[in-house]
Amino acid sequence: MKGTLTERQQKILKLIIEEYIKSAKPVSSNLLCEKLHCSSATVRAEMANLEDVGLLEKTHTSSGRVPSEAGYRFYVDHLMTLKKMNAEDMLKLQIIFKNQELALSDCITKSLQVISDITSYATVVLGSTSHDNLLKQIDVVPINDRSMIVIVVTDKGHVEHKNITLDGVSLEEIKKTVGLINNLIVGTPIDEVSGKLEFEIKPIIGKYVNQHEQIYNAFYHVFSDFTAPQAANVVGKSKFLNQPEFSSVDKIKQVFTKLEDEETLREIKQDGENNITICIGKDSNIDDDVTVIKTKFKTATEEGTLAIIGPKRMEYDRVVAMLDFIKQNIEN
Repeated sequence: MKGTLTERQQKILKLIIEEYIKSAKPVSSNLLCEKLHCSSATVRAEMANLEDVGLLEKTHTSSGRVPSEAGYRFYVDHLMTLKKMNAEDMLKLQIIFKNQELALSDCITKSLQVISDITSYATVVLGSTSHDNLLKQIDVVPINDRSMIVIVVTDKGHVEHKNITLDGVSLEEIKKTVGLINNLIVGTPIDEVSGKLEFEIKPIIGKYVNQHEQIYNAFYHVFSDFTAPQAANVVGKSKFLNQPEFSSVDKIKQVFTKLEDEETLREIKQDGENNITICIGKDSNIDDDVTVIKTKFKTATEEGTLAIIGPKRMEYDRVVAMLDFIKQNIEN
């Protein structure tokens, strides 16, 4: 469609969208005349043309125009210029990623909290341990007579730990179990370990270990938790309350219900290439007035999806730049 719009029409559409993003108010021809230095009649005619091709819409309460869903799509595909992050925003994020004491998952969560605070949009991370990880070893560290930490290490250097509690089980019996697991299933893909425990370790463990049922169950749950898909972490959901599009109780309830639904959140997952994807309105699968901007990240040990969720009237140029910045810091 870009070739069917004149340069002036493209400029008018870009101005209307960027003004509406800032003000949330229908844009009048008078405002555009001041910026374009042309007559009101000319601007009104061009706005009518843009409405005819479905890129602008009239509202019931104003003579001004607002972008349609197709208008936003045209904008992000053809007219948007990425906005450079300002120094203050960049510094806030760099401090997080340069903190050597933070695990990657904490860096991601904290950076998305910063993005949410800066933009007043919600943010989501869907993460998972990469399934090409192989079990390298497990170990146990006693805390007291009943409690211990089980440590799971993969060949890619990913480390998980989980506290378990066992009653009346000696440390010697637990170490014997750890030895069996390390001897028999090291090198197994991490998402197949639970199955091997069930069908290969369980029949053997009873011959060598007293209290084997309790020990087996504890280790089985450790690996099941480790390989289960992680739930989505949603940050800043309440930010929607600050957006005028979501001022009605019914509207906000509808959006909150979607953001609390695990199936809806799983659909946000970015598949395929690592590029940034912009899902506007109906494509968001959340609400016609919502946009989801998302990207995939992948490191040697982890992969997942980062998403920023806000009104369709979103600062696309700014959000894409921020999301790309976080992605680069995760992967480098």
